[in-house]
Amino acid sequence: MALNDNTPAGTGHVGTLTPDQTKTLQKLWAALYEIQEKGTVTVVPEVKAVPEPEPAPAAGGWGSGWFTAAAPAAPVVEAPVTITLSELGLTAADVRTGVWSNTLGDHPDSLVLRFLRARKWHVANGLLMLLNAIKWRLEQDVENVKVLGDEELDVKYPKFQQQLQVGKFYIHGTDKSGQPVVYLNVHLHYSSDQDPKTLERLTIYLMETGRLLIQSPVETVALVFDLTQFGLSNMDYSLVQFLVKCFEAYYPESLGTILIHNAPFVFWGAWKIIEPWLDPVVASKIKFTYKDQELLDLIPAEHLPDSFQGVGKDKYKYEYLPPVAGENDLMKDEATKGTLLAERHALTEKYDAKTKEWIASGSETASPDREALAKELHTQYYKLEPYIRARSQYHRKNSTGKSIVQPDGTVVWTYNN
Repeated sequence: MALNDNTPAGTGHVGTLTPDQTKTLQKLWAALYEIQEKGTVTVVPEVKAVPEPEPAPAAGGWGSGWFTAAAPAAPVVEAPVTITLSELGLTAADVRTGVWSNTLGDHPDSLVLRFLRARKWHVANGLLMLLNAIKWRLEQDVENVKVLGDEELDVKYPKFQQQLQVGKFYIHGTDKSGQPVVYLNVHLHYSSDQDPKTLERLTIYLMETGRLLIQSPVETVALVFDLTQFGLSNMDYSLVQFLVKCFEAYYPESLGTILIHNAPFVFWGAWKIIEPWLDPVVASKIKFTYKDQELLDLIPAEHLPDSFQGVGKDKYKYEYLPPVAGENDLMKDEATKGTLLAERHALTEKYDAKTKEWIASGSETASPDREALAKELHTQYYKLEPYIRARSQYHRKNSTGKSIVQPDGTVVWTYNN
C-alpha cells in the first residue's frame, strides 16, 4: 500500500518499490533465511556504476581537452561482507523470533524495508543493523516491557507509573500527514527524581506503545518537545542520548518530524552539546518553532490541544487512565494463548515459504498468496495480542466509554472541538 495516492514509486515503502528496490528487498530476505539456516552469510554487493567523468579542460592543442574523450571510470566494486551469528552472540532462533515479534500487525516487508532505507539500500549493512537491533531487544528484554502491566513495571522500576501520571509525555491525535503526535513536556522532568533505568524502560515503553498507534500506510510519528518553562535543571543528557540511539539504531525510519517548541535562551548551550550526537538524517527532521501559531504548519488546529492557547481548538487535557482490574486476565489463559501462538507460527512458516518462492522466481511482484498471508497475519496478530501483551492506557476506556486502540488494532482518536 502506498503512503497515499500521491506517493511516487521509489519511496521505499510497501507498494511503492521500484524494480531495483524490490530486488534489494528480496536479497535481504534471502540473506535472513540463509543466515538462519547456515549460521553465516556472505553478501556480495552489486557492482556500482559511476557516472561518466566530465572531459578535462584543454591543456593546449587540438588533440586534447574538450576534443579528447576522458578515460572511462572503473566501476566501484565493494568486497563481499560475511556476517556470522555466533560473532554477534545470536542464534537462528533469536533471529526468527526477533523478526516476527517485532513485526506486530505490520506487513512483514515493512519491517525489513525500514532497515534497508536506513542503510541506503545496502543489503549487508541493512542486515547487520537489523541483527544488532534484535540483539539489543534481547539485551534490553523489550518483550518484558510489553508483557508487564503498568503496576508490575512500577514494582520492577520504581516511579515508572509516576512518569505516566504526571504527563511528562503523552500521545494524542495525528498531524496533517496522519502521524501520531507525541508531546513531551520537558519542564516536568528532573533526572534526579528517578532511577536512570526507569527512564530507559519508560523510553522503550513509549516506543513500543507508539507503534500501536501508527496506522498503515503511515509508518512514522511526530515529536513535539515543548520547552515552555524549561530550565537547565530539566536537561537530561543521558536520556537524550538513549532516545537518539533508539531512533537511529533500533527503531529506524520511525521518526517523521521533530518540533522543538518555544526554546528559551538557556537551551542553546545544551543544544550545542546535543547537536553533534545527531545523525544527519535525524537532524534534517528537526524544526524550531517559537510561536504556537507555527505548530499549525504540522498539526491541524482541530487536533491541537487548546493548552497551546489561541491556536489549539481541541479541548483536551491529559489524564492518565490507570489499570482496570482484570484487564490482563486473558494472558492467564494458557490454552487459548497456546492455540493462537501455534496458529501464528504456522502462518509465519507459510509466509516464509511463499517469500522463498518469490525470491527464487525473480519476479518483481510477490504472489497474491503471499500478500493474502500478510493480511491474514495482521488480523491474527490482533486476536493474539491480548493474550501476550498487557493493556496500556491507550486500550482503556475513558470517562465517556471510548478507547483509542480498538480490538482489531485500528486507532480512533476523539477530538473535542
